[in-house]
Amino acid sequence: MTGTVSPEGIVLAHSLSGRPRARAQALTRLAREDSEDLCLAPGATRSSGAGRRAVLEEPDPLRTCFERDHDRILHSSAFRRLAGKTQVFVFPRDHQRTRLTHALEVAQVATAVARATGLNAALTEAIALGHDCGHGPGGHASEEAFAPYLADGYNHAIWGADVVLAPLNLCIETLDGIRHHSWSLPSPATPEGAVVSWADRCAYCAHDLEDAAGIGIVDLDDLPAAVVEVAGRSRSSQLRCFITALVDCITTTGEIGMRPPVANALAELRAFNYERIYTRASSIAQGRAVIAVLSALVEYFAENPEKLGGPGRHDCAPGAVMEGGRGAALHRSIAYVSGMTDRFAFDTAVELLGWPVDKLPRSVAG
Repeated sequence: MTGTVSPEGIVLAHSLSGRPRARAQALTRLAREDSEDLCLAPGATRSSGAGRRAVLEEPDPLRTCFERDHDRILHSSAFRRLAGKTQVFVFPRDHQRTRLTHALEVAQVATAVARATGLNAALTEAIALGHDCGHGPGGHASEEAFAPYLADGYNHAIWGADVVLAPLNLCIETLDGIRHHSWSLPSPATPEGAVVSWADRCAYCAHDLEDAAGIGIVDLDDLPAAVVEVAGRSRSSQLRCFITALVDCITTTGEIGMRPPVANALAELRAFNYERIYTRASSIAQGRAVIAVLSALVEYFAENPEKLGGPGRHDCAPGAVMEGGRGAALHRSIAYVSGMTDRFAFDTAVELLGWPVDKLPRSVAG
């Protein structure tokens, strides 16, 4: 089909009957930046021109600088590969979260807070979508696998900003939020980045619990009373509670945080998840299997650099590798292996290393 032509000679996607019409006014980037400046809260990050980037660019005629960052992340291969990377369970079953769905849920929580508090929603969403692009296959165990080969260790937040997403030439505010979203790192420089840090914790605590309950690993009746009384048992009630608490605190105090009752409930929920989900015996066994496979792959590709594929073709970041000629080879190897999906990594280990199938991480272990 080629569409329908209107009496004015315009090609339409549907028939003429009942077609909607809009006499919209074209809004240039400059007009939208002016509107944004009026609408955003004091202290919110403003868009300006092409944004502050490592390599200067011409501004986009329609999109703000942070909207361009959002689009670059969304269309990147690193973001798409998150669909094949572990959130909690390797080889996730239908309806279980992956790193991709986790990023989308973090973006939902973070932008809900940003819009309700007058922060820059485009910057917030860009940080949220990109925040886990530095994760390797097999979940957090990949960080343990890669860390021994790098002088400063391996942190998925720093690696994501400084290596994986560096070729996208993102704004420094976007990269800063991604680089510092983990609570173990210094605070992000923008309020939007700080909101994503909270949104990440709120989202994974609620949805990891929901996934684990869905396959019988945990029983929601076992949740601590401190969690249930404040935030409820369901993912929806918990996120509603956490989002409301963040909005209330930000709008009344200016601080990106929560008051103690809800913050304590979130901490109790996270502690429950660690005990019942993340550190249960089968999770620890899964992590050990992941570390063994990924370490072997890193060693193999460092010794056989001609086998490296596309995701490994990153330049070595100065000062990021161990001293000696082997350091650069290891860095490129890690860049390649960390970009793999779960299935590709484990299939590659079987094919190239002859890895025993029964030694691979299990799909779901109760």
